[in-house]
Amino acid sequence: MAERMPIIAANWKMHKTHLEAIQTVQKLSYLLDQDDADRVEVVICPPFTGLRSVQTLIDSDRLPYGLGAQDVHAEDKGAFTGEVSGPMLAALDVGYVIVGHSERRQLFGEDDETVNRKVRAVFRHGMVPIVCVGETLEERESGGTETKVAEQVRRAFEGVDAAAAVRAVVAYEPIWAIGTGRTAEPTDAGQVVEVVRVQYGGSVKPGNIREFMAHPEIDGALVGGASLDPEEFALIVKYR
Repeated sequence: MAERMPIIAANWKMHKTHLEAIQTVQKLSYLLDQDDADRVEVVICPPFTGLRSVQTLIDSDRLPYGLGAQDVHAEDKGAFTGEVSGPMLAALDVGYVIVGHSERRQLFGEDDETVNRKVRAVFRHGMVPIVCVGETLEERESGGTETKVAEQVRRAFEGVDAAAAVRAVVAYEPIWAIGTGRTAEPTDAGQVVEVVRVQYGGSVKPGNIREFMAHPEIDGALVGGASLDPEEFALIVKYR
């Protein structure tokens, strides 16, 4: 399998005003140099309210970062109060969209069919989905990890042309390791990459990123809490 440039994405979740987003990206630009950008693709995923500000800063300062959104609606337009569509994101030069994050599945009831519709919407507008998959602690302890993850991936890409699907990023985020203080071992992620080529997401920190990235089939990381601090996130990007 040919080596690909690692991709490390910062998922800020519901944190940072647009002004705080600008300050964070500016500080990150001082902490990361061109060598870092040549080794790792960095993607910033602010809340919707920060997308325009971050996009303007990336463009005006010619920063080597990709811009990502945290979600998208499956339809292009319509009476969907509070939602944001693919065309709206594409118009802001968004390159990546997180789809099916465990918090969306657990807190907002998103199922595999909804994730599939969103994946197709992202591709339809020339963006790349970061498709999140993962198992609960109960599923893990019963030996169902590989089956659950493989089924989530299969359902996510139903009806998607193979030539498009290979552009996607799949983020394995063990639900039991997110926001719990528990962290999967590299061997846990390794069992999954035998089924799916993935990023790892789930309590990624400067202290454990190198262990995960040492696995030859892990392409990168989807970083939550640690990405809110530019100094911590820079250490993660500089793991090599």
